[in-house]
Amino acid sequence: MSLSWEDTITVTFLSGGTGTPKLLQGARLALNDKDIAVIVNTAEDLWYQGGHISPDIDTVMYLFAGILNTKTWWGIDGDTFVTHEQFRSIGVDTYLAVGDKDRAVELLRGELLKEGMTLSQATCDLSSRLSVHATIIPMTDQEYTTMIETKDGIIHFQEYWVKHRGSVEISKVLRVPERRPDASTGALEAMKKSDLIIIGPSNPITSISPILECNGIIDLLKQKPVVAVSPFIGDKPVSGPARDLMVARGFEPTSAGVYAAYAEFVDLFVQDIRDPVDVPGAIRCDTLMTSPDISKGIIDLILDRMPV
Repeated sequence: MSLSWEDTITVTFLSGGTGTPKLLQGARLALNDKDIAVIVNTAEDLWYQGGHISPDIDTVMYLFAGILNTKTWWGIDGDTFVTHEQFRSIGVDTYLAVGDKDRAVELLRGELLKEGMTLSQATCDLSSRLSVHATIIPMTDQEYTTMIETKDGIIHFQEYWVKHRGSVEISKVLRVPERRPDASTGALEAMKKSDLIIIGPSNPITSISPILECNGIIDLLKQKPVVAVSPFIGDKPVSGPARDLMVARGFEPTSAGVYAAYAEFVDLFVQDIRDPVDVPGAIRCDTLMTSPDISKGIIDLILDRMPV
């Protein structure tokens, strides 16, 4: 059976901070926001200059609030950087350029967490304040962080990607703590209620794998129709450091490697029409998503082929 966008269905996305938000742009043209849930990677979160940064949550939240800077795919459109520049002028090491409006959200999140809210509760609070109608859910309410081991020591993923621009050689990708966290209650509930789960074209190692590592997630994926969209064309990701990270984790840095990472629970795999790597059984379309209409085309194709 296939469904079209006219049918009322509930879709849950697993998301990082760039590729999947682009896909969500198209989803918003095909579905009502209230029928979309997004389980978001939190393994790149950190406390920074008094606020709590949840970069992937913020990107998704700002997208649904209509304020995301879609030129950079992070931060708030038209934001200023007065506080950031002031920090720099007084000699503070400030490798993350946080906008003033963005900083206000991070400071408020930090206060909510310090007052005893879980990250899920804080995300719900912030979403409400920004008039977001989709359901945005952290993958876990427990601390679980991606760290990068280099020859000079272990650094936070944000330091690797933002401070060093991904230029340092990766020895190993680590999660801290090693013990896998429990998925948030909201994440599990959203998956149970969903007609379809879409794993977006976010970084498989640092955006999607942390979600999959949360206790309870894979068990539910095996019970639901699951579609995954590859972030690779050939041996290069559309954006970001996925190639080096895939190699560090022992996966081939191609769509075939992505499929191998998801094979135990994926029912339908989507790859780009230009991809020279053949994944048997995959469907192909334009996955570069240079416009919302192209993103919607992927969603329309998925809904047409939805394995239910």
